[in-house]
Amino acid sequence: MSKNTPLPGSYRWLVASRSVAAIFGGYLLAAAWAACMSLWLQKTGMARVDAVSTATMSSFVVHLCAAIWVFAVASTRRAWAGIVLPAALLAALAWLAKAGAGGAA
Repeated sequence: MSKNTPLPGSYRWLVASRSVAAIFGGYLLAAAWAACMSLWLQKTGMARVDAVSTATMSSFVVHLCAAIWVFAVASTRRAWAGIVLPAALLAALAWLAKAGAGGAA
């Protein structure tokens, strides 16, 4: 391809899809991580404020790793699966932790 050859539309859509996965999917994964970790850290005996702070700070690293993952994998489908499936698992674990605590977490 020369410098003046425009990129195909399909390529642009794949890059846009990965960008959405990195930004919004990464946020979803980081939020699920923070919710799950804060509840599980409280169950280990950590004070609530410390558990929430620790989980929130570590969620920034999770969001960063999710963004790197999305652009590092070979296919867009695998990128989305690598974001959505762990987010769903973490959300389910957070729900289980909250249900196990009687809803008062």
